[in-house]
Amino acid sequence: MGSSSSHDFDALHERSLRDSEGFWGEAASRVDWFSPWTRVLDDTRAPFSRWFPGATLNTCHNAVDRHVHAGRGDQPAIIHDSPVTGSVRVISYDELLGLTSRLAGALRALGVAKGDRVLIYMPMVPEAIAAMLACARLGAIHSVVFGGFAAPELATRINDAAPRVIVSASCGMEPSRVVRYKPMLDAAIEQSAHKPERCVILQREMERAALLPGRDIDWDDATSWAGPADPVPVLATDPLYILYTSGTTGRPKGVVRDNGGHAVALLWTMDHFYGARPGEVFWSASDIGWVVGHSYIVYAPLLQGCTTIVFEGKPVGTPDAGTFWRVVSQHRVPLLFTAPTALRAIKREDPEGKHIGRYDLSHFRALFLAGERADPDTVRWAAARLNVPVVDHWWQTETGWAIAGNPLATHLFPVKPGSATRAMPGYDLRVLGAGLKEVPRGQQGAIYAKLPLPPGALATLWKAEDECRRSYFNACEGHYRTGDAGFIDEDGYVHVMSRTDDVINVAGHRLSTGEMEGILAEHPDVAECAVVGMADPLKGQVPLGFLVLKAGVTRPPDTIVAEVVRMVRDRIGPVADFKRAVVVDRLPKTRSGKVLRGTMQKIADREDYNVPATIDDASALTEIAEVLEASLPDAGPEGAVLQRAGVPTKEL
Repeated sequence: MGSSSSHDFDALHERSLRDSEGFWGEAASRVDWFSPWTRVLDDTRAPFSRWFPGATLNTCHNAVDRHVHAGRGDQPAIIHDSPVTGSVRVISYDELLGLTSRLAGALRALGVAKGDRVLIYMPMVPEAIAAMLACARLGAIHSVVFGGFAAPELATRINDAAPRVIVSASCGMEPSRVVRYKPMLDAAIEQSAHKPERCVILQREMERAALLPGRDIDWDDATSWAGPADPVPVLATDPLYILYTSGTTGRPKGVVRDNGGHAVALLWTMDHFYGARPGEVFWSASDIGWVVGHSYIVYAPLLQGCTTIVFEGKPVGTPDAGTFWRVVSQHRVPLLFTAPTALRAIKREDPEGKHIGRYDLSHFRALFLAGERADPDTVRWAAARLNVPVVDHWWQTETGWAIAGNPLATHLFPVKPGSATRAMPGYDLRVLGAGLKEVPRGQQGAIYAKLPLPPGALATLWKAEDECRRSYFNACEGHYRTGDAGFIDEDGYVHVMSRTDDVINVAGHRLSTGEMEGILAEHPDVAECAVVGMADPLKGQVPLGFLVLKAGVTRPPDTIVAEVVRMVRDRIGPVADFKRAVVVDRLPKTRSGKVLRGTMQKIADREDYNVPATIDDASALTEIAEVLEASLPDAGPEGAVLQRAGVPTKEL
């Protein structure tokens, strides 16, 4: 744990802004480069920054080969802990090198070359990490899609990334069922205009998949006859991966991450933020489908030479609310990174923390939280029962690592529950109000970061540079628009309170309410609709739908609600958690026709609200309030039966 003073951190942060090239040039010494850069930062194409142009490296070499070459091949690289299958598997760096280089050789034999895309649609198994690293080894660009996404969502990503090859598995595992991946993959390819040349399928013993002759190839067959591939040098500015995040238009945005800046930034965070030492076990209880999994299950721990845990289970129910503490104890985990949602689920099942006392956690140093705002009650609960620092930090798919946090390894600041603490080195944060003018400390507004963004942040959006400019950089020249709102207090602590657009945060997963509205609008009985994010004590936010039915519709509202819930589930997947909708006579709008979603959200959250001066018919807000008052009794985190006032509906 860091012992330096706050003045040391202040000096570190100040230097990162004043002398960014010197600061990050020194940090880059932790990376193995094949050839040096011409300069540290090229910002001639502002707002897009290019870090370490001219330099060459290979991210897989840095994450795997160099540790083997240093004589640490026997050290565990991956611990696969799978309570849903009742198994634990340990893979050394030597074994990971063999697994990765053979798969890279197989992909090369299937035609994959530098710059090609490979889409990965897999469960939480070590082979998924090997697939990511194998792409990096060849200089190919991987795009990982979370296994819980339904076929239409997967199809949009196939179309956008246009992968030459897809790597998938026969199934994933849930606590009570086997999830068959192959039928969803087949349906997605059928729906997609782009067709991959080949699909490599990992056959799991729980569910073997039927392979399509000529397109599909068994993982074991592909890797048995392919020779191992050596790392391919790539430019620091070449793409490492594409990771899709929800956009406000409903079209997913492919965040592009580079190789060089990404490696430099992640290694810096392991040294200076998390304090994870080479050889230690690091556990990020996330999924590789999300940015946390990319950064802190796969790349950062392996770049640092740590042992990373790949967990195939849930915080509760596999088998109980003590599974996290069992893993921490069994594998001697000093540092755990998870989402506040997971802690809330554990707290709900074990409010007294009795499971914690069943395990030896004497080696446990800190709990890190990110993914959505860590509510103060959960932070206090965890800190009191674990007796270690609880470190909240704020970051995004676009940034790849923390924008703000409490730097455990450098200087641990006093915790203010509900705040992500201080801006990280490389981030010059501003809170802007009306007219994009900076507001005084303590006053809320939209949070922006002054350019240039530090290494590791998005390079651009895949095939959408103009959209990237519009989404992030055009609103305020010389600044990155985070899309989050909040304030910075007198002590420089950053408080992130909400999103500024219609992307809501459901259990750490950013989802577009606009996309959900598009699906609801396709129902034949729905004339108008809106979706807002409603506060939820377990998941942070959950979507709440409002439906205006077409004239003459006589079918029961509960039947229609059930149908739209199923539509969203089929199109987006269970991850959307869309289970709640009400039927209303009309939506509240401004005179220009804009739906007052922000006001509707305040009503749903039982917050005070003002009737906007521009409203067309104030009685529409009154109806919304009456419907929700009847539909949302105080029922706790499980949610209540939602109903239209006077029209009961069954819980969904």
